[in-house]
Amino acid sequence: MAETILITGGAGFIGRFVADELLARGNRVRVLDNLIDQVHGAADGAAMLNNEAELIRADVRDKAAVSRALNGVDAVVHLAAEVGVGQSMYEVERYTSTNDVGTAVLFEALIDAPVRRVVTASSMSIYGEGLYRDAEGELVQDADRPTLRDGQANWEPVDDLGRPLTPVATPEWKRPNLASIYALNKYVQERTTHIMAAPYGMEGVCLRLFNVYGPGQALSNPYTGVLAIFASRLLNGQQPMIFEDGEQRRDFVHVRDVARAFADALVLPQAAGGTFNIGSGHHRSVTEVATELARAMGKNAIEPEIVGKARIGDIRHCFCDTSLAADRLGFRAEADFQAGLAELAEWVAQQTAHDRVAEMRAQLEARGLVA
Repeated sequence: MAETILITGGAGFIGRFVADELLARGNRVRVLDNLIDQVHGAADGAAMLNNEAELIRADVRDKAAVSRALNGVDAVVHLAAEVGVGQSMYEVERYTSTNDVGTAVLFEALIDAPVRRVVTASSMSIYGEGLYRDAEGELVQDADRPTLRDGQANWEPVDDLGRPLTPVATPEWKRPNLASIYALNKYVQERTTHIMAAPYGMEGVCLRLFNVYGPGQALSNPYTGVLAIFASRLLNGQQPMIFEDGEQRRDFVHVRDVARAFADALVLPQAAGGTFNIGSGHHRSVTEVATELARAMGKNAIEPEIVGKARIGDIRHCFCDTSLAADRLGFRAEADFQAGLAELAEWVAQQTAHDRVAEMRAQLEARGLVA
């Protein structure tokens, strides 16, 4: 049965793909988005949104606008957020206001206009360091690293005896370790969703997204996903800039797989009340990813710049245990990574990107946020 779905932040990178997926399944889609320049750039941010979706240009903190947007809505996908670990560490009020207050405003409006289900976008950033195993084979949930400094020989977390820890896939039951304001914001969004949904007759679901990539990501935003940042550098003939030694490992999941996860999480009965990792289940080093993207873009001669410094709030390894999403949602990532990179490269070749990575690094260094 067709429903009307509100997507907050629905004109953004992930939101547009979610809108496409929901429309393809026969739903009506309404989007609430403020189309900020950092995300959408100088171009009309609505241009890439499916023209079958209704767009309301407004801020998620504007309760009157949110209430209007909820009129006649059956379910909500909550994506509206400021995104970026590094920037969150100095634009604290902006991030907390949009992410936490915006979520509070949405749920206050939902008290008067409850919906069947709210699916909120969370993030792997809430884990901080991922799950590790020590030399005795015991799992370590709260891995920590020595104080970071320029050019250190070993960036890896170690146990109390200084022995290296081995990273393993991170499941949902791992304790949060909130190492940035952005991570704190996303955890607040999660808890607000679960605290507020049930008392008002709604169902809440949270999806912890790992590193989402694909065509349409904001290339001129230096705080967006790492693949988009690398693509912007390469498009401008610049080296991808990699902090630490480049051996940190991440899980990259295609945006179409993510959109499918949101659409399923809206309707599957067994999703209600749950929090699920959404990733590919495969992990790669950041250097490997930068090199493969350069190859896909025909920029083989441009090698990554290994900075040998760390950003405060960054973590070493975190990749996805997908078993719960597979069991409860039937979710398995389908996109082939090489094919996804080729698609991204083809799209990037048609774009213009303003490379702001050096500006981002200067902002962080000026505030002592690069070790």
